[in-house]
Amino acid sequence: MSLFRCLAPSLLFLLIGPAHGEHQLQLSPQLSAPQFEAASNTSVAAAAPGPVAALETPTLPMRVELPPLPNFAPVPPPPEPPKSPDASPGSPPHASSPGTHISSTSPEVKDNKPRIPTIDLTTPADDLWQRMRHGFAMPDLGSPLVADRQAWYLNRPDLLLRIFERSRLYLHHIVTELEKRGMPTELALLPVVESSFNPLAYSSARALGMWQFIPSTGKSYNLKQNWWFDQRRDIVASTNAALDYLQYIYEMHGDWHLALASYNWGENAVGRAIAKNQALGLPTDYQSLKMPDETRYYVPKLQAIKNIIAQPQLFGINLDPIPNRPYFGTVKRNGTMDVALAARLAEIPVADFIALNPAYSRPVMPTEANSPLVLPTEKIQTFLDNLQSHEAQDKPLSAWLTHNLKKGESLNTVAKRYGISATRLMQLNGITPRTKVRPGFALLVPGEDAIGRDTIGARLPQTPAKPPSAGKSKKSKAGKSRSKSTAKKAAKPAAAKPKKR
Repeated sequence: MSLFRCLAPSLLFLLIGPAHGEHQLQLSPQLSAPQFEAASNTSVAAAAPGPVAALETPTLPMRVELPPLPNFAPVPPPPEPPKSPDASPGSPPHASSPGTHISSTSPEVKDNKPRIPTIDLTTPADDLWQRMRHGFAMPDLGSPLVADRQAWYLNRPDLLLRIFERSRLYLHHIVTELEKRGMPTELALLPVVESSFNPLAYSSARALGMWQFIPSTGKSYNLKQNWWFDQRRDIVASTNAALDYLQYIYEMHGDWHLALASYNWGENAVGRAIAKNQALGLPTDYQSLKMPDETRYYVPKLQAIKNIIAQPQLFGINLDPIPNRPYFGTVKRNGTMDVALAARLAEIPVADFIALNPAYSRPVMPTEANSPLVLPTEKIQTFLDNLQSHEAQDKPLSAWLTHNLKKGESLNTVAKRYGISATRLMQLNGITPRTKVRPGFALLVPGEDAIGRDTIGARLPQTPAKPPSAGKSKKSKAGKSRSKSTAKKAAKPAAAKPKKR
């Protein structure tokens, strides 16, 4: 207890000194310096063995008198650094150490590394090519044949540009239909391989149209084929049929490369090739199967076109953008109508109308076709307005007639009667040297008000009676089955005939 009384003033000094800055601790008069020094110099007396002797310390008072604390004025905050004129109000203060100046505006951090391009899939692309690239989903084919086909196309830039220019009419519709079905959008490039986007293309295997259907497969997918029209050439109907068929063979194989091989070679042929490899313990992927050369090059062709579209600048191709909007729309047609009249009502050339409606083989579009008219989107309202005006004047929609050949009557006689040449009459009716023309044969002839009677026949597409020569190679085509049967000529549907004269 005596030791505590001795050390108490020192402890108070240590506690109070730092808290009050310049305040000095003053002890009471009883605690004089000599007494403090005497107490601090007191020694502990030595003692003999036994109990420890008590320390002798001077008696210290318990009272410590402190002067009252002065009233301190509040310390003013340090002055703020001058603000830059560019500093925006409310910007956070910059912490700085003494003697360090920090500018109110942070220096711009420059990065010389190239930025990674990003794709915003939530915003529709303005260019249809870019929209198509976003939907590429098929696995790429790694094969030397891809580079071979790329070189083939790149060595023919004029051909590529013609194909791409032709595709502008149909590509938006195909891409839209693929997206509706959740299918890879590179399939929209398949008509490049099949037909160069030519809806009138006709092969040695009798495959017809942009998607190259042979007659049997076309009938399996409800594509009507008769004397008046062939829906294998119809843009809307053939596209729906082709995508239905592609979905079917993909679900069969679960592999797009095998599905494409089936589209070209036939699903049954591909199935047999897969079964053969399985029996031999061999892989069953596309590149491992034994197949005809045409099918072997088929998928590499599509992959080559896909690569060119994906990076045209890399291959030195100037790919003009295609507006990402529909090029054409459809208008429901009621009753028979002339091709030339429909083109006139839409105020477009007959050639442009046929490019969008290539299914019709005759100057008349019969009711049986049950196909809507396909018109440029900006011409649909024009067509509807002119059609309303035409019908308000009680004018017929078809000016073509049928003439039944009488006994002793020749084609030359009939042609002269209707003001056309015999050659044009034969062309309009699909008559070839092998056609047997007998009494009662129904002929399509122009009426007095028929538009383009002398020219329309030459512009209309017709299915050739004999396929073009295949040359030396014997290749199967598109789908499509390998049947060698000859399609019988369909009879003219009575319901589609115009009225008799």
